[in-house]
Amino acid sequence: MGRLAPRPLLLALLSLALCRGRVVRVPAGSLVRVVGTELVIPCNVSDYDGPSEQNFDWSFSALGSSFVELASTWEVGFPAQQYRERLQRGDILLRRTANDAVELHIKNVQPSDQGHYKCSTPSTDATVQGNYEDTVQVKVLPDALRVAASPQPSPGPSLREGEPFELRCSASTTSPLHTHLALLWEVRRGPARRSILSLTHEGRFRPGPGYEQRYRGGDVRLDTEGSDGYRLSVSRALSSDQGSYRCIVSEWIGEQGNWQEIQEKAVDVATVVIQPTVLRAAVARNVSVAEGKELDLACNITTDRVDDVRPEVAWYFSRTPDSTLPGPRVLARLDRDSLVHSSPHVALSHGDARSFHLLVRDVSKENAGYYFCHVALWTPGHNRSWHKVAEAMSAPAGVAVTWLEPEYQVHLNASKVAEFSDDLTALECWIVDMKNVEASVRFTVSWYYRMNRRSDEVVASELLAVMNGDWTLKYGERSKQRAQDGDFIFSKERTDTFNFRIQRTTEEDRGSYYCVVSAWTKQRNDSWVKSKDVFSKPVNIFWASEDSVLVVKARQPKPFFAAGNTFEMTCKVSSKNIKSPRYSVLITAEKPVGDLSSPNETKYIISLDQDSVVKLENWTDASRVDGVVLEKVQEDEFRYRMYQTQVSDAGLYRCVVTAWSPVRGSLWREAATSLSNPIEIDFQTSGPVFNASVHSDTPSVVRGDLIKLFCIITVEGAALDPDDMAFDVSWFAVHSFGLDKDPVHLSSLDRKGIVSTAQREWKSGLSLERVSVLEFLLQVHGSEDQDFGNYYCYVTPWVKSPTGSWQKETEIHSKPIFITVKMDVLNAFKYPLLIGVGLSTVIGLLSCLIGYCSSHWCCKKEVQETRRERRRLMSMEMD
Repeated sequence: MGRLAPRPLLLALLSLALCRGRVVRVPAGSLVRVVGTELVIPCNVSDYDGPSEQNFDWSFSALGSSFVELASTWEVGFPAQQYRERLQRGDILLRRTANDAVELHIKNVQPSDQGHYKCSTPSTDATVQGNYEDTVQVKVLPDALRVAASPQPSPGPSLREGEPFELRCSASTTSPLHTHLALLWEVRRGPARRSILSLTHEGRFRPGPGYEQRYRGGDVRLDTEGSDGYRLSVSRALSSDQGSYRCIVSEWIGEQGNWQEIQEKAVDVATVVIQPTVLRAAVARNVSVAEGKELDLACNITTDRVDDVRPEVAWYFSRTPDSTLPGPRVLARLDRDSLVHSSPHVALSHGDARSFHLLVRDVSKENAGYYFCHVALWTPGHNRSWHKVAEAMSAPAGVAVTWLEPEYQVHLNASKVAEFSDDLTALECWIVDMKNVEASVRFTVSWYYRMNRRSDEVVASELLAVMNGDWTLKYGERSKQRAQDGDFIFSKERTDTFNFRIQRTTEEDRGSYYCVVSAWTKQRNDSWVKSKDVFSKPVNIFWASEDSVLVVKARQPKPFFAAGNTFEMTCKVSSKNIKSPRYSVLITAEKPVGDLSSPNETKYIISLDQDSVVKLENWTDASRVDGVVLEKVQEDEFRYRMYQTQVSDAGLYRCVVTAWSPVRGSLWREAATSLSNPIEIDFQTSGPVFNASVHSDTPSVVRGDLIKLFCIITVEGAALDPDDMAFDVSWFAVHSFGLDKDPVHLSSLDRKGIVSTAQREWKSGLSLERVSVLEFLLQVHGSEDQDFGNYYCYVTPWVKSPTGSWQKETEIHSKPIFITVKMDVLNAFKYPLLIGVGLSTVIGLLSCLIGYCSSHWCCKKEVQETRRERRRLMSMEMD
């Protein structure tokens, strides 16, 4: 006995059986088969999704008798005795196609197999829902279909492409039921089979793949002859029609709008062999013709076709003997309607049906090459269609054109050679000793440049310019821009002379130059073809170059002076190996070595270009815009003056001079640049020393409080009157715990008392005021969290000199002081706490109200106890 399944599993299986119904299905209606064929009856169970295989039983009932066990998928002893031998031989078998499907196969059906077949499935369900069996009727008919190949009157065992042929077969049936026949013609060529044309059981013609066009054109047809004859007609045979032909006939029966194929028979009709058409084309192999004469080539064709075929002839020309390469062009063509297509200088004619002549008039050099003759044979088809039955290409015929090319020599001469940069270079290329030069020949020139290198080093030539046969001039990459600027000039002075001029020769132009003269011959289409190139001997353009020399000397007429006086410096320039120089001057200043405020800083003050245009460079002192002057004293001497000098002007002053040479008219080329010796401005003073520091009584504040920061200036050394001192004060802040961020400018107060404050993104305000002569107060009103960080001040002292002018002292800055902004915890949480308590109270009261209402109106219905239905579980056993 099998073990009972657990209680939850039994409940699940019982629920599944109660909720679903099974349906066993076999084909609807009746099945008809012919004696000797195979019977296949499928059976499946719908709404079955179990993991195991479903069991099936098959039973058979002859007409008017009870059902007899036939076969089973799970019980070996199920079949009746009379069927066990056929089951053992395999004539009757069950083939499972899925867990819920099975097929009954009966091979070699006999008349005794006619009757009803029932498919059933055993059930272990507690409740029967649906049907567990289904029955189908099978009718067995005698074999009444006869298929045979009819005698073939035509064609013979083989035929040529384009010839017609017909094939016949006969098919009939004497079935007691009303059946229909379907016929299909098929051709087999090796392992491949192709359907040609079929007549369906519904009386429709259906061409096979690849035969649609031939069927619509009437080339392939299927006709009936008498009551049982079927004829396949092909009006024009193709090479693809070769193969073994079969006639396939199937018998169909229709019941209640459904068609069943009850049997199929095939018969081999004939083997068709298509003989290929023999076609050859021949042309004379090698031909030589003089320029200006006529070229006559004959294409002779041979073929074994004597029927109605039409030739199509085309002549091709190519520079190479390989006709398969791309590029051959069509010279002339004769189509199958005997129409000639050619150009004015080419003609095509045919003396007889097998010879076609190509005539080329006024032969030129461009006609030298290889000629091919292509021939195709066409046969007419239905509806004015044509079919190509053969084609052939002749071997190449090489044609050589003899002519007298012009003879000439080329000479190159340098009429002007540059001796140094920016000089003129002129080259002349002329043609001498010309022979065999006719009116149809013209000459053009190409100019080349080659750089001078060692004798054992190979240097490629660079194309400067080339002139084509239509007189168009094209520039090379090296000369394109300079030719557009007018520096390179290419010209043709006479018929036999060409010129090349370099208006301003540079050092990069030194090297070898040569010209190539090309002879061009005019063609029939008025085009020009290059026939010959002659090279000249090279001409070397070179001069020994010396480095440009530029020397600048600076001096100071008054070596000693005090602050507030005028500083004057003159610069004297001398040059060598520079043609027609002009000079531009730039005055620079460097802080002295001992100045630590901005070491190694070079400042551009004022400049004067080669056209004597003065420009202020980085001179940013707005109060002293007119305090510096730079002027030209002579062509090679310049003077710099700085009025009302200040202590901050101390440093090393130099002249930076650049020599320029004229090029291309108004343009200038930089030749050399030099730096003068330094002139130092050093003030020997014993003035006061200033220091700055920052102090705050509120280094740590609560958000919203006032922050006060004092910038205190101390003076050491000589005592000064407060009216002789003034200060520019600027406040900066770095909003971080360290000094790793960029400082932010807050506010500034200049020595005239003007305050400027920077715009900020938060709400706290800034104010800056002078508390005393040496104290400046920065206040931050309504401080925010963003106001924390390091604060420091920058101070620029100004001291009045004995002459009454104000001198700018060295800028100083204080050490940073860190300011902390704290948060007021009580004020920060006061409002959120009040809001939270209020919301909690409202939500509690609302919850009490909802509970009260629910208890009085929503929960007064009596709960009626329902009787639990008692169900009995059947015991389950497993074999």
